[in-house]
Amino acid sequence: MLALLSLLPIAVVGLFLVGLRWPASRAMPISYFTAAGLALLVWKVPPAQVAAASVNGLVVALSLLYIVFGAILLLNTLEQSGALGTIRRIFTEITPDRRIQVIIIAWLFGSFIEGAAGFGTPAAVAVPLLVALGFPALGAVMSGMIIQSTPVSFGAVGTPILVGVSTGLSADPSVAAFASQAGYPDWSQFLIMIGTKVALLHTVTGALVPLFVLALLTRFFGRNRSYREGLQVWRFALFASFAMTLPYLLVAWLLGPEFPSMFGGLAGLAIVAGAAKRGFLMPAPEECWEFDDRARWPAEWSGTVRVGGSGGARTDLGALRSWLPYLLVGLLLVLTRLRELPFLGWVNSWTITLTDLFGTGITASVRPLYLPGTIFILVCCVTFFLHSMAWPRFRSAWSKSARTMLTASAALVFTVPMVQVFIHSGGGDSGFEKMPIVLADGVAAVAGSAWPFFSPLIGGLGAFVAGSNTVSNMMFSLFQFGVGERIGVDPTWVVALQAVGGAAGNMICVHNVVAASAVVGLVGREGLVLRKTLIPFAYYALLPGALGYSILWSGERGLANAGVFVALAVWTAAVYLIATHRRG
Repeated sequence: MLALLSLLPIAVVGLFLVGLRWPASRAMPISYFTAAGLALLVWKVPPAQVAAASVNGLVVALSLLYIVFGAILLLNTLEQSGALGTIRRIFTEITPDRRIQVIIIAWLFGSFIEGAAGFGTPAAVAVPLLVALGFPALGAVMSGMIIQSTPVSFGAVGTPILVGVSTGLSADPSVAAFASQAGYPDWSQFLIMIGTKVALLHTVTGALVPLFVLALLTRFFGRNRSYREGLQVWRFALFASFAMTLPYLLVAWLLGPEFPSMFGGLAGLAIVAGAAKRGFLMPAPEECWEFDDRARWPAEWSGTVRVGGSGGARTDLGALRSWLPYLLVGLLLVLTRLRELPFLGWVNSWTITLTDLFGTGITASVRPLYLPGTIFILVCCVTFFLHSMAWPRFRSAWSKSARTMLTASAALVFTVPMVQVFIHSGGGDSGFEKMPIVLADGVAAVAGSAWPFFSPLIGGLGAFVAGSNTVSNMMFSLFQFGVGERIGVDPTWVVALQAVGGAAGNMICVHNVVAASAVVGLVGREGLVLRKTLIPFAYYALLPGALGYSILWSGERGLANAGVFVALAVWTAAVYLIATHRRG
């Protein structure tokens, strides 16, 4: 019963946001009051603790709004300077095929940005760039959210592993003893071993992520509403997938959790963009895929942020000057995240902290210089001089960005406090564990030896609620390790499944969807995005679970086990769809 009650705030989101298609600004207040009511009345958490968690949530929400504002400002600045017009021409010269464009921008460029920054930054950068190229805003957000899976476990220079998993497991000294007995007395080597397992699961599962992006893009946003139009370029999609994931796996094995997504995305971007320009595996010119005429788009596809047609913008900017702001964003994100450089200490030197809120021990803090929003704003100011912009155009970019950012605030000021109340629901007079652990305990009691199938789902639900793979790993890594020991399997594989599921949960995380939607003015249509990203999330929770089950139980139960059958069924379905894509 407690597990079912702890599921209520999530069920409310599913019902109102996804089922009834309410905007987040209406659905999330209900979810917040549901979580707060359960915390106060059932978990018997002191009112001061609920208030402190809510304030902490508001601080996080303001940080997200700051990032959203910076991303929108970068888009509007490049539109007003004329750089977006040049970037559109460059991509059209590589290929006018929208399927290839979305792979290069969302999958590869997005993976690199995720590796450098995390914080949902890839959606904030890639989504508006897709809109600038002529993608429907809803399709751009969907694509940007789907790729928030494979690269996420090693986002922000490995934070979900180095901070999330490490903090979660190091809370119990018995885990360090286990690591030493397993031949890893050095804790960093133990984390590298887990990270390599995470990368291996992602490499196998992530192979189909670009295909999911293409199939769903052509199914929901194409003239013919056909999955097959996306699958027609399956060779290029698989090539782009492995161009990122194979270097990613190699880096995870050789260098550790800091660089797989960053180096994998960068290597893939260089390989795939160069191959596309030379026509490798590209569709014939007569087979290039394009959206229907904009006049025929349903109203729900387009956001309030409109790109293009900025009269009077410069048209003489060269390719390098036009791309330089994005290159500066990538460079500054990398320089301020690497632990080996002094810049990380500088950007972390200014921390605004609210300590021990209402005497509860809950602390809210924010590092303004570390947030990607600061880098976005700094690059916009540099762009003003770099592109020789007129002051009225730069001022227009700021005012448009502020108006768009404000529309996202109503949803986020309830979404993130709900998350914080949910996470900080332990320690009440009832003596119950906090809601996420109660929910996971309930699933574990039902699953038994089949737990590897459910492990990624718990990680995904943690990220769905918390909005962070890192937080999900902090909450559940030790729990997952303990379940692995209880059912008699290698617990490090169970922790790896948790990390993979936590990464996939970013696809359906409400406040990430709200933030990405806000960047292109789609506030109020978050449910439409979630209905589409639930499909790849289900795949990303199912296949790693099946792989984990087969790895953990094949020695005892043989190769003819449920995990092997489910994994083969998923891949057989994929092969069948690809093989029949020309029919009909």
